[in-house]
Amino acid sequence: MQIQYVDGPRLRRSLLAACEYAQRQRRELNRINVFPVPDGDTGTNLALTAQAISDHLRANGDGEAGVVAREAAQAAVLGARGNCGMMLSHFLLGFAERVDGQHRLSTREFGAALDAGVQNLHDALEDPREGTILTVMRDTAAAAEGGDHMDFVPLLKHLVGEARASLARTPELLPVLARAGVVDAGAKGFVSLLEGVLLFIHGDPLVAPRNPGEGFSTDVRPEGVAAAGAGAGLAGGDAAGAAEYDEETYRYCTEALVRGDALPSQATAREHLRAMGDSLIVIRSGDILKVHIHTDEPEGVFSWLRDHGRLVTHKAEDMQVQHAALGRSSRGHVAVARRPLTVMSDSACDLPEEVVRAHGIHLTPLLLVGEERTYRDREDISAEDFHELLRTEAPMPTTSQPSPADFLETFRRAAGDGEAVLGVLLSSTLSGTYSSARAAAGRFEDVPVELVDSLGLSLLQGLLVLKAAELGELGESPDDIHAELRRIRAQSGIIFTVDSFDRLLASGRVSRGRALLGSLLSVKPILALNAEGVVEPVGKALGRTRARGALLDALADRIPTDTTVRFGVVHVGAGDVAEEVAQRIRGHWGRDTEVLVAPCTPVIATHLGIGAWGVAFMVED
Repeated sequence: MQIQYVDGPRLRRSLLAACEYAQRQRRELNRINVFPVPDGDTGTNLALTAQAISDHLRANGDGEAGVVAREAAQAAVLGARGNCGMMLSHFLLGFAERVDGQHRLSTREFGAALDAGVQNLHDALEDPREGTILTVMRDTAAAAEGGDHMDFVPLLKHLVGEARASLARTPELLPVLARAGVVDAGAKGFVSLLEGVLLFIHGDPLVAPRNPGEGFSTDVRPEGVAAAGAGAGLAGGDAAGAAEYDEETYRYCTEALVRGDALPSQATAREHLRAMGDSLIVIRSGDILKVHIHTDEPEGVFSWLRDHGRLVTHKAEDMQVQHAALGRSSRGHVAVARRPLTVMSDSACDLPEEVVRAHGIHLTPLLLVGEERTYRDREDISAEDFHELLRTEAPMPTTSQPSPADFLETFRRAAGDGEAVLGVLLSSTLSGTYSSARAAAGRFEDVPVELVDSLGLSLLQGLLVLKAAELGELGESPDDIHAELRRIRAQSGIIFTVDSFDRLLASGRVSRGRALLGSLLSVKPILALNAEGVVEPVGKALGRTRARGALLDALADRIPTDTTVRFGVVHVGAGDVAEEVAQRIRGHWGRDTEVLVAPCTPVIATHLGIGAWGVAFMVED
């Protein structure tokens, strides 16, 4: 076989294969994760980062290698989780910068890009440590630049061999690895990425592209890659669970993503934040600043970041709780390193993708049934694309709840991350989604499943999902989280309005006479979802401008003063209105008030029509 260059399509397919194979190593990487903290989540974090890259690249069709590299790097930054995800992002950013503007790469140019990626990562680290992913990346780049291969196939085989040899040496460089009898988990994750590419170009079906004929055609399996799991150490044991947790270690694994036009530089952010903890990694890329740090004061980190931009996502996981939960699994004879709890929901929650990825939330898509095919919400069709469809005269698809089989698949994925699964679902008063999930939960035996009827929809449901994830990250039990969500839901809600009666009329939600009268008078109804999950009218206004004021007045009437409240603004093709409303909310409740803004899921948007918008509020006190 001869592969003398890599262009955009080849690089994209190779990255997809790398990410697919790395995700399959999730459990093993969790099991051997003892550095920098034995919290057993390196596999999960790498898998979620790889999934973010895959999801983005599958929708990409660029022909230039430089463009594909840049897209992969940006996807990694947005989806990065944990130390390994942040370090991989820095590596990919350096790689992408080196190949910017190049249509195709030779083996020599590829080696130079690997070296640039390593240098970018090294420069970004507060305390570079040998025996980690950094070491294996450096040794791999050196092997690429030191060789004389003109063909990518022998080059990749050589790189995999050198990377695995470097991985085997990591315990010699990090005493904590030697004591546990394992190699570094993040470094092994990087090796698995390389192995995935090599398996792919040799036609391995496990990592073959989804569309037939896209691969490099050959059936020869590369020697040695079949033993990809070798060298991990502690066969059959749980290194992460067996390792001691140092009580002097900072407690919270804290991550945040900030957007803004005047963000501090990477160096400035590192200079300020280094005093707050350790394991600090900062990425500045365009209008994005992403931070990972282990600290005892997460809110101090978030507060500083809020002063410099819009805090899009933030989380603080209790690493002591994670470590205590390791090895509690009773499945089989081998303990499995997983989080105490994984949160799932359905796609009606309308949480922005950045929030879903930051907290590792699993979603079951609701369905849109058209004349010729069925679309899975957020997977086969985006909210924005559906909103554009609503502007046309095209026949609208009908909506459908997920089947129990769909939920079983989500439960299986979620169970891979946590010792229990908590689902927060679309209101049972509006859909059969909750009942379908209950039917699936009754047949699922891998881990306990707790389901919560949100009695809400859209970002009201989404805010409750987010709250559940945050409580789970702090080690709260499913029962306690369920009780807390019920308490919060009783004092929270969502208020919305529609711009046209067309879709409400088509769906049978209003009578033809009322719709005609409302349209003639330009009446905009103000509707709310009450504490029982039932839609009820709360007012009306003449015209769009007055409707905006009336809705915000109704919102203020429902929220007690001097209380902790979070908001979500949702819209159907009315992004400008949503952003203005978000600004007015911050003006009234304070500039640091958390406000999520998102397009409305197609399953709800099809009943509301273009121009509809609403505000969800979650009162936490």
